Amino acid sequence: MGALFRRLIDDLGLNQARLAAVLGLSAPMLSQLMSGQRAKIGNPAVVQRVQALQELAVQVADGSVSAAEATDRMDEVKKSQGGSVLTSTAQPTTGSGAPTVRRVVREIQSLLRSVAAAGDIIDAADSLAPAHPELAEFLRVYGAGRTADAVAHYESHQN
Repeated sequence: MGALFRRLIDDLGLNQARLAAVLGLSAPMLSQLMSGQRAKIGNPAVVQRVQALQELAVQVADGSVSAAEATDRMDEVKKSQGGSVLTSTAQPTTGSGAPTVRRVVREIQSLLRSVAAAGDIIDAADSLAPAHPELAEFLRVYGAGRTADAVAHYESHQN
């Protein structure tokens, strides 16, 4: 993780505090990740921001994004809860330009998982199940289930 973050700092011209702010991490947390004292990022939205910055760093390196544009894009990344099927142009799409089912499902999963841990989502589903079984199923499948199961659920509920 340390090498990844150092590369982002170098490629995007950031300091450690600015990188932490863009990612939505505290400076001490980023420092722990960089030094190996912490081994993983638990928040999926932060992971998506890291991925967005990696893509941005590649675009800066190949010259398709200027330094000024990169600064604006980093501000957008900072404000985001992760990627969005509505705004991202670098995501997989169908031939018609629409996002793939898998991409839509991953967005739903990411959104749910950015607001609660899987155990909390299951608890919420259990609470809802008696009165709202369909909502409970949705929470279980998308909030705590596997992507393949969520894709199957999504496809079975379309038209």
